[in-house]
Order: sequence, then C-alpha cells, then structure tokens
Amino acid sequence: MKVDLEGKYALVTGAARGIGESIANTLAANGARVAFADIDFDTVKQTANKIPNSLAVAVDISSESQVASAIDEVLKEFGRLDILVNNAGVNTARHRVNIDQFPLEEWERIVKVDLTGTYLVSRAVSRVMIQQRDGRIINIASVLGVIPARLQCAFTSAKAGVVHLTRTLAIELGEYGILVNCVAPGSTLTEGTKQLFYNTAEKDRANRLLSHVPLGRAGTVQEMANAVLFFAAPASSYITGQTLCVDGGWSAGGFFRDF
Repeated sequence: MKVDLEGKYALVTGAARGIGESIANTLAANGARVAFADIDFDTVKQTANKIPNSLAVAVDISSESQVASAIDEVLKEFGRLDILVNNAGVNTARHRVNIDQFPLEEWERIVKVDLTGTYLVSRAVSRVMIQQRDGRIINIASVLGVIPARLQCAFTSAKAGVVHLTRTLAIELGEYGILVNCVAPGSTLTEGTKQLFYNTAEKDRANRLLSHVPLGRAGTVQEMANAVLFFAAPASSYITGQTLCVDGGWSAGGFFRDF
C-alpha cells in the first residue's frame, strides 16, 4: 500500500516497538517526516535512528507537562504537525481478575495512560491543527473497546473511551478541517504477545483466543499500520469519526462453536 505523504509531518506515540514502530516506519516509507515518541527514550532513539530525517522524542503521555514539552520539541524541529497517531498504551498481565478483585492502582495506571494520555496529546496537538485549519488525528483503541472481555475492566473501559473520544473530537474539530478516526486492533503478533499468548506453553490459551477470530490467526503489526495509513491518506478526506476494527472478523460477533 503506497500513498503520497510528501511534505507531511507526523507524530506517533508509543513508537519504540510493536505496532507503534510499524506505524511510524510506514508513514515514513510513504514520504512523511516522523517524530517517534515513547517513554522509553533509549529504545525509541535506536528505532528512530533507522529512519532518515526522523526525530526521537521522550514523553510520558500521562504527564501534562511532558506532553507540552514534547509537542514544543516537535514543532521546533518540524514547524507544523499534519498527522498525530495516539498509539501509546498499557494493559496488565498480572491482574487478570474480576472487578471485585481488580486493584484501584492498576485501574488508575491504565486509564491514566490509555485514555487520559490520549486526551492530553490530542488536546495539545489539536491547538496546533486548529491554527493550521488542517490535520489528521488517528487514535489506536482495541477490539476490546468495541467488544467487551472479562478480566480486563480497566483496559476495556479505557479503550471504549478512546472510541467515543474519537467521535467527540471529530464533531468538535471538523469545522477546522481536522479529521479524527480510530483503528481498533484485534489480537496482534508482537514480541509481547508472542510471550503472553503465542508461545508453546500457552498453546491452549492461544487457541481459545483465536477461536473468536474467523480468519483463525493473529494480525501483524504491518496490517495495523496499513489501516493507519488509510486514514492518513489524502484520499480519505471525507472520513471522520469512524472506528475501523482490524481484527480478522472478531468484532463481527459470531462464534464457530455450535450451541
């Protein structure tokens, strides 16, 4: 998939690895100049150094002051921002429990990054894009923000919030020529999910997870990046407020089991 993003400047949060790295690389491969942002500055700097004319930025998106500093740094280097991809997020592997046992500190940590962080970066960048009267904001939610799952109350709630925040920003910012859309990945093969779901010891767990996916496999980081590229493309100029589930059919809502 190739589009013309020459002359466009992009910021991707959570770009050190995984889906975020693939998104940033894909935007750069299509002509954009990209700021790779992440809380793990050492890793994101190594990642960004592989891409000519890119910028590495350290930021904890849950910190209002760090977000402001990061946006200032990007604008000082780029002069404008055309594309924002809110990809940074967290979940929990240890606390997969019902709400009656779910720790408050885990709820607050996840919501602060996944939802409040998306709000903070979007707020800062929207001020720039309003002045430009142009821009694309692309949020990364999750299929679990559309289809709920047990034992992840904080993550599912935060990602559902991102889906609805996308719609809200679309109707608030449309008059300024700013398009706001959302990609909701399904199970995606990254280094983290390889360890958590798709290693030999977790074969039964992986099979249970994939039983909800009509295509019968996990997605790739490139497939998620392609969806972001679609929303960033000049040809997508009349699409806003939408959530695209890239999930192998998970959110279609059916099950293969007979009842």
